[in-house]
Amino acid sequence: MMPARKRVAVLGGGYAGMAAAAALARAGLAICVHEAGPVLGGRARRISIDGRDIDNGQHLLIGGYTGLLALMHEVGVDPDTAFLRTPLDLRVLPDFHMRCARLPAPLHLVAALLGVRGLSWRERWALIRAVRGAQSANWQLAADLPVADWLALQAQPAPLVESFWRPMTVAALNTPLETASTQVLFNVLRDSLGGARSASDLLFPRLDFSALLPEAAASYVIAQGGEVRLGSTVRGITRTPQGWRVEEDEFDAVVCALPPHRLDMALADVAAAQPVLSMLADWDYQPIVTLYLQYAADVALPQPMVGVAGGLSQWVFDRNYTHATPGLMAVVLSARGAHSALGQAELTEAIVAELRQHFGWVAPVWTRVIAEKRATFACIPDLQRPANATADPTLWLAGDYTAGDYPATLEGAVRSGLAAARGIIAAI
Repeated sequence: MMPARKRVAVLGGGYAGMAAAAALARAGLAICVHEAGPVLGGRARRISIDGRDIDNGQHLLIGGYTGLLALMHEVGVDPDTAFLRTPLDLRVLPDFHMRCARLPAPLHLVAALLGVRGLSWRERWALIRAVRGAQSANWQLAADLPVADWLALQAQPAPLVESFWRPMTVAALNTPLETASTQVLFNVLRDSLGGARSASDLLFPRLDFSALLPEAAASYVIAQGGEVRLGSTVRGITRTPQGWRVEEDEFDAVVCALPPHRLDMALADVAAAQPVLSMLADWDYQPIVTLYLQYAADVALPQPMVGVAGGLSQWVFDRNYTHATPGLMAVVLSARGAHSALGQAELTEAIVAELRQHFGWVAPVWTRVIAEKRATFACIPDLQRPANATADPTLWLAGDYTAGDYPATLEGAVRSGLAAARGIIAAI
């Protein structure tokens, strides 16, 4: 008789959980994914509102996300068709514009910095000096500090800060410039602007975020004999002499891929998780607000994404480029800011007024505000983040918040899920 396959429970069907599940299924383990929501994806998922299928937030990926792209290939999603891929092209109104040329690295970055529009020669030189200085230091700081403090040390002019550094930092780290970690920002720049030319490419998803990876990973897990349970909320797990009891089922190991602020829901009574729960108790979290606006079909941006400085709006995405929805815009407001004090009606009115000012668009025919109040952890200097491993070798954590180089990103989530899977495989 063939021995029974080892069973592993994966708690959470977001990007980290489904990355772990796919890797564990590939290793021949029997997987059961528990996802509390009606769809997979976690904090990057498809939602249905007013007869429309949209995402709960607008995310942008980069070519340097090698872990995510490789896993998509493995579970049957072709990145070449799943994304609209363009060279780095940052246009921030009123007049900042930086784009990478189709040249081999590092010439693509040199050309981008020399060709920046909307800056004086003094500001342009300050940007080149700061980026080249970070690059020559191998993107490493002797001591981490807030981005605003590092910019002050680099004597970065205020117009440059507002047109480039602030939008870049808030978009990458979802943390205000005044408190964001410079070292983590350097890690992102290292693997994008400082990497191969293709690493800095912008990847605009053509698929919704549930279809982009999690649902394909679920199909892969099921094809390997695993199970994916939607609407399954795990309110506690118990260590037993044989392994783990999860919702009356017995498992040999567990990957907990819940968001950090929900870990205690499943792990409150698990001794091996107590140090992690104590570490997370004082963490701060940052929101992401996405405002969808449906305009007339002839309303369009000159490119898929345009930034806006000096107001409430941060980045505006034209979803017709990726989802064939003429006139549908998504305005992203990352981290806490002036917009956080406004109600949904006030915020919508203010954003509509800003878009009319910048683009001349008349009132939209449909709007919807979607707020993820704890979208990411606050990425502050020297933040101590938990490891994937716990004191119990058969309990591993997976999520974009675990120890790693990246802020809370889809790539960070996938890398964490794969690391947790490797740990489980080694243990059992």
